[in-house]
Amino acid sequence: MRSTRFRARIAAAAFGLGLIVAGATPAIAAPAPAADEPDRSKVSPRALAAVHSAVDSAINGSAVSGIAWYTDQATGKVVVTADSTVTESLLGKVTRAVGVDPALLSVKHVKGEFRPLMGAGDAIYGAGYRCSLGFNVRSGGTYYFLTAGHCGDRAENWYTNSGQTTRIGPTAKSSFPGNDYALVRYDNTSLTHSGGYSAGDAHVGQHVTRDGSSSGTHSGTVKALNVSVKYKGSGTVRGMIQTNICAESGDSGGPLYDGSTALGITSGGSGDCSSGGTTFFQPVREALDAYGVNIY
Repeated sequence: MRSTRFRARIAAAAFGLGLIVAGATPAIAAPAPAADEPDRSKVSPRALAAVHSAVDSAINGSAVSGIAWYTDQATGKVVVTADSTVTESLLGKVTRAVGVDPALLSVKHVKGEFRPLMGAGDAIYGAGYRCSLGFNVRSGGTYYFLTAGHCGDRAENWYTNSGQTTRIGPTAKSSFPGNDYALVRYDNTSLTHSGGYSAGDAHVGQHVTRDGSSSGTHSGTVKALNVSVKYKGSGTVRGMIQTNICAESGDSGGPLYDGSTALGITSGGSGDCSSGGTTFFQPVREALDAYGVNIY
């Protein structure tokens, strides 16, 4: 590992109803919901789960991609977000196919295209593709790093340089779609692989940071959890963390963290770091559990 940038990447590889408690002051009546708004106190978790299932079936039963969806218990709605490739007509067909009260859906558009963030260029390289290293992990005395599954599916071996002359090691395991994580083994003993992270879980509203080989370091906020995304030209991934952080092609696999707490692995999204965007992350704990490895 010769470049300072790659050494920096290696070093980096590190919702329910509210309860009102009676008090000494008189209770103040909450305003009635608007005519087109559901009374979220009457929307049961089971009902919302049924709506989510209907949305899932409608989207995955159609040819439409570039769409994300999740349940927001706080508002009593299933939130559907479409990228700019989804026309109003197509989106309307999907939402009508759901066959539920439209007041239980929140539908919005964002700029750009939801896609796995893979590109050719700099950082970790394999089979002509470029991705980003996530977190260093180990199992016993064997060292690995995590990256995105859609990266791991593309290459059997990974290198530190675009000429692919300095080998890191092979893709040991990979999972995509459904999930989006992969495990790469360090076979090159001359490469350092420092740690400094512990695994944690993201929460809505949390201020987080991500790092990637294309666009560097950017921060933002966790907007939703347990999000499903149907990427353009790929499959559906589930259980994602949705943020308002920007990312670009080649940032896939990079780490999402809060201080020294590892939270996720960059999966995909829309937009860029000039105009902003929406980015989705694979929760890191799921990858650790699946592969029986530990962040250190």
